Amino acid sequence: QLQLVESGGGLVPPGESLRLSCTYPGFSLQYYAIAWFRQAPGREREGVSCISSSGIHTNYADSVKGRFSISRDNAKSTVYLQMNSLKPEDTAVYYCAADSKVDWAHMSQSDYDYWGQGTQVTVSS
Repeated sequence: QLQLVESGGGLVPPGESLRLSCTYPGFSLQYYAIAWFRQAPGREREGVSCISSSGIHTNYADSVKGRFSISRDNAKSTVYLQMNSLKPEDTAVYYCAADSKVDWAHMSQSDYDYWGQGTQVTVSS
């Protein structure tokens, strides 16, 4: 079972930045669509951003457009989520997921078959 590894979470004050990373050591993710999801306490998990296997196509939730940026380095088999101008409402556990069946960008959770264990992001003064 492929399990992705997220890193980069932490506690930051509002307005600061974090960069999350998603990788699977020893395995290439270059042909898979990748997405980031998040789940805040008491709320359902929601899509944040996604990227196609080529990295050309991306999409974002309205709540993070203009603040977050997704990218990938297929040579390193790593996908990044750059989060700028963080707000308290961005506080959540962030998960990355891989879809082995398609290579286009999408945020349909049920179609993602490989997931990480999540990394906590807390935005608070």
